[in-house]
Amino acid sequence: MNRGMTHHRDVVVVGSGPNGLAAAVTLARAGLGVLVLEGQPTVGGGARTLDLGLADGMVHDLCSAVHPMAWASPFFRSFDLRARGVELLTPEISFAQPLPGGRAGIAYHDLDRTVERLGVDGPAWRSLVGPLAAHPGHVVRVALGDKRSIPAGLLPHGAPAAVHFGLRVLEQGTRLWDRPFIDDVAPALLTGVAAHTITALPSLAGSGTALLLAALGHAGAGWAIPRGGSGSIVAALVDDLVEHGGEVVTDHPVRTCDDLPPAHAYLFDTSPRTLLDVMGDHLPPRARRPLERFRYGNGAAKVDFVLSEPVPWTVPEVGQAGTVHLGGTRAEMVESEGAVQAGRHARRPMTLLSDPTVVDESRRVGDLRPLWTYAHVPAGSDVDVTEAVTAHVERYAPGFRDVVVASRCIPAAQMHHHNQNYVGGDISAGAATIAQMFARPSARRDPYASGRDGVYLCSASTPPGPGVHGLSGWFAARRVLREVFNTDQLPTLAPDRATEAWPVI
Repeated sequence: MNRGMTHHRDVVVVGSGPNGLAAAVTLARAGLGVLVLEGQPTVGGGARTLDLGLADGMVHDLCSAVHPMAWASPFFRSFDLRARGVELLTPEISFAQPLPGGRAGIAYHDLDRTVERLGVDGPAWRSLVGPLAAHPGHVVRVALGDKRSIPAGLLPHGAPAAVHFGLRVLEQGTRLWDRPFIDDVAPALLTGVAAHTITALPSLAGSGTALLLAALGHAGAGWAIPRGGSGSIVAALVDDLVEHGGEVVTDHPVRTCDDLPPAHAYLFDTSPRTLLDVMGDHLPPRARRPLERFRYGNGAAKVDFVLSEPVPWTVPEVGQAGTVHLGGTRAEMVESEGAVQAGRHARRPMTLLSDPTVVDESRRVGDLRPLWTYAHVPAGSDVDVTEAVTAHVERYAPGFRDVVVASRCIPAAQMHHHNQNYVGGDISAGAATIAQMFARPSARRDPYASGRDGVYLCSASTPPGPGVHGLSGWFAARRVLREVFNTDQLPTLAPDRATEAWPVI
């Protein structure tokens, strides 16, 4: 795919994660010459599916594995993954939270079943999440906007959902968070989702994440798992980019400006740190200073397993969930996440787990199946957490050790080797603080502008933040079209072949 680095392009995109590819697809469809440079041997950033050598023919999702935003994102809804052959599979149970004493919180895709299962706290769950699940499009507009403008289509009809979302974020992000609940199952179930932010709990960032993702768990395709792995989403983006004249060059790290061919515009699907390293003194001091102050969060250590049998959960329904949160009660998760915030390894680290074969039998190789896990650890931790994760699973699934055939850990300190954006293992590409919810990566009016004409940041370090949604790249590409190429006309993202329309959300 490399035709050389000397001739001029309209646009160069640095980094081939979902945001970088979303920007590249948008600009290529606008008729521009687009080149994507990727430092790794394979494209995809945080959405790659690779053979890790743990079992012949078996592939693992290297970073992200479960994708509620792949169907909810306005970019991907316009791009129409389904028409491009990407099958998003919906688990019957979106997420589950095992608890001590042989109990579990179960979030079914069906809201009514979830409410019934939660018993005394079912009405509280319906009151909290139900109005958001009924209007997921409005919630997505609020939570996944550019944090600088009122999202198009939100007013006036989306105002009630937006107000409900805001008030509940304030409640669940503060010490008032126990007020709606009587028992301990529902609060633990919600807190497990909030813990995706890898921050002290309760927090406004955590509660916003929890309410958005919980709502999506009961709507649309739920917490979807792509058939064949996350790489199928990336492949669809690359295919469309190439079809519209774009190029992708792998094994081409960009360390300095000398590694960039001439172009009218550059988009960096990278951390602010990489942008600073590459552009250096080419950025004015007033633009560099806020990027230098950008805060990175704590880390995740990845453990991939190969199993001979399904995880032997004490509560069988947990085995039907696409995602399992291992953290115990709300109080236990507050303690473990607090330890990480204090720079310590928790005795039982908050762990996320997914078995893709719950909905995708194609991921099995003979009698073997992959298992995906993350454990929360302090930033830069070099600890192999395989034993800690194994013991944590054993707490709720005695006999788990007996079904493990192989495993591999990537400590937080090594996560940047396969994705440079994960500074110190920070898979969110920036700390989930209240300031960085809105001033991400800085308080500039345009969060994608670098301070130098024609140079933009479009990674998860910009709004709306982490997740496989492509929106950071899409938002940045729209600014490139307007500011560099003097057009407000947006290209269609729809595929050439027709498909049954997505349901309106």
